[in-house]
Amino acid sequence: MQRQRVVIIGSGFGGLFAAKELRGADVDVTLVSKTSHHLFQPLLYQVATGILSEGSIAPATREILRRHRNATVVTGLVTDIDTTARTITHRYHDAETVTPYDHLVVAAGAGQSYFGNDHFATFAPGMKTIDDALELRARIFSAFETAEAADSASEREKLLTFVVVGAGPTGVEMAGQIAELAHVTLRGQFRRIDPSTARIILIDGAAQVLPPFGPRLGRKTQRSLELSGVEVVLGAIVTDMDADSVTWRTADGQVTRVPSVAKVWAAGVRGSELGALLAERTGVALDRSGRVEVDEHLAIPGHPEVTVVGDLAAVPGVPGVAQGAIQGARYVARRIADAAAGRQPDTAPFRYTDKGSMATIAKFSAVVKIGRLELTGIIAWAAWLFLHLLYIAGFKSRVTTLLHWAISFLGTGRTERVITNQQLVGRLALEQLGQRVTGRLLRGERDVRGEHPRRDA
Repeated sequence: MQRQRVVIIGSGFGGLFAAKELRGADVDVTLVSKTSHHLFQPLLYQVATGILSEGSIAPATREILRRHRNATVVTGLVTDIDTTARTITHRYHDAETVTPYDHLVVAAGAGQSYFGNDHFATFAPGMKTIDDALELRARIFSAFETAEAADSASEREKLLTFVVVGAGPTGVEMAGQIAELAHVTLRGQFRRIDPSTARIILIDGAAQVLPPFGPRLGRKTQRSLELSGVEVVLGAIVTDMDADSVTWRTADGQVTRVPSVAKVWAAGVRGSELGALLAERTGVALDRSGRVEVDEHLAIPGHPEVTVVGDLAAVPGVPGVAQGAIQGARYVARRIADAAAGRQPDTAPFRYTDKGSMATIAKFSAVVKIGRLELTGIIAWAAWLFLHLLYIAGFKSRVTTLLHWAISFLGTGRTERVITNQQLVGRLALEQLGQRVTGRLLRGERDVRGEHPRRDA
């Protein structure tokens, strides 16, 4: 008899841990992902601020699964899911492939949400991909370099004002690291500017920073940020943004516009576009963030062979964190393995175990919340280091990360300060390319081979 075919979409925590859990199962696993690496997303901000290299947090998926003989890794962008024929269609550049499945695990994750203002992405990259982190690194370090050459005080002020939108863990960590860059790392390295005069602003519409951590840790975090030189603006909504400024409005109607070149968006997520595709194919409901509303077994109602895990799954009480994806992936994989072996799959519904939340604020400073236990300071920071090191995939990545941390945290240096013009202007170049392709489509023009440009290029 033919072995059961399991197709996994996505190489994040959900996809990778589903493949790992199926290592000894009597199934053939095909993992399809639009990137060739597994990204440890919680540490992207350290790539953006020069602490870590992208390779330290993004090992090749093939290398991680090299000993999993029943797993095949395919790089490709999924363009269609046919739940009737039980196939997915994916392409790598112009090569299109149709892959059949008996079980489909969709772990495509989530992207950045700009709450209907998608044009903000041009001016404030999010923190979801390696491309985002490298672009932000180029923007942050380039702002200091350009300020050194600026002739006017107003131009220098605009270049040395950094705005981070979103006071969740990513926003807090990003703001804290930019402040440390300005006040510690870059001190004494410029001749015409003083990096410590940089202004770092953290904006959020909530009433406190780190809302899931509770009011006590929120107040402590805000005090620590302010002591490190970060201006915290709460109860404020960003209403406008361009290349040179950010405008926000507070609850009392006051409007503030601040000149700023370097901006970071760390507020809001929305489900992968594959969520909308599944809704179209199966009629499954989506929540306001575009996540798929699955049943108690993380399956799509009416399609038990299709499961959704991680950030794309809307499961009450399960936050969009790595642990949610890992636990969901393992649960789904065990049910698939049981079915393939002819055993009755576990009928108990998926139950998420909250293992706590943590965020760093600055060097030797962090906050941790595990149930009723709340930790701050260097103890929390050490716990944060240990846990994140534990979940980095691969021994080599752990070693290089530990060495980079030693250089950055025991000293004041940053080993990853190289920036390129390509990183700085890549987003604008892609946007211009997209506009040219769209224009040619509207005009009905053909490319140099006499073919119409692809609509999904």
